[in-house]
Amino acid sequence: MKMVAGGLSMGIKMIHHICIQTEKYKESLDFYTRILGFEVVQESKNFHNREYNTWIKQGTFMIELQTPKAGDKFKKWTSLNEGPVHMGFIVDNVEEEYKRIKSLGYTNFKVKNGEIVYKVEGESLFKIKAPEGTEIEIRDTDIA
Repeated sequence: MKMVAGGLSMGIKMIHHICIQTEKYKESLDFYTRILGFEVVQESKNFHNREYNTWIKQGTFMIELQTPKAGDKFKKWTSLNEGPVHMGFIVDNVEEEYKRIKSLGYTNFKVKNGEIVYKVEGESLFKIKAPEGTEIEIRDTDIA
C-alpha cells in the first residue's frame, strides 16, 4: 500500500462500474446505448430472479443495468436521497453534444434558470434525465 494524505491508500486504480436499477429496462437500455453511446457487453435474462441484468460499457467505465427481483417494486429516485445524486461525463463540446442528443429525439433535459445549457463557475454544462430517473451531467471541462 502507498501513503496518501490521511493514511494508507486502498490501492484503487479506477472506477469499474455503477449499478443502476430500473423498471423501465428497454427505455433505459436504449438511452444508455443509443443516446450516450454505451455498448452492450453482456445481457443476462432471468438472472437471480431479475428479468434482466445487463453490462454496458463506454471506454473503461461500465454500468450494470438491472431490473427488480420478481415481485419487488423500486422506490422512485429523488435528488433528496442520500448517496449519489448524479454522474457526470466529459465531452469534447457541450453545445455540440446537446445538439447531437436533441437530434436523436431525446428531450428530457433539466432546465435551470430557464436554460438547458448553463454555466457553473464559468463552465458550460447540461443535465439530462435517464428513463429510470438517473441524472446525467454533461460537461466539456475537467475540473480536476
